[in-house]
Amino acid sequence: MAIRTALTLRLENTLGALDRVCQALARENANIIGMSLEGTGVLLLVADNPVHVAGLLRNRDYIVEEREVLYVTVSNGPGGVSAAARLLSQAGVNIEYAFATAGSEQEMAALVVVVEDAQRAAAAAGM
Repeated sequence: MAIRTALTLRLENTLGALDRVCQALARENANIIGMSLEGTGVLLLVADNPVHVAGLLRNRDYIVEEREVLYVTVSNGPGGVSAAARLLSQAGVNIEYAFATAGSEQEMAALVVVVEDAQRAAAAAGM
């Protein structure tokens, strides 16, 4: 488990909006390690270098919010996400938002968990 910085910004509902963000980051060798795009246009990014990525996006006139999130590696199989969710629940931590991803051939999956206080949640859950 690690605590990472997630960046949140709003994209316009226009053709290529996500592509423009991704291309801008790729040109600067910024790697996206987690991403979620809601139907409302809210994009949540976890990048390898959030300070650099936030600066790049702000230079392109995006309003960027930063927030600490939990970045948890879980087993990529039945019960993997459940184990992490149970641990947080038993520690009294409410999950506000979460998403996970893994390739079918990978043994581990990445789980991004948004909570009120990532530092406190990690300590409470012993993660």
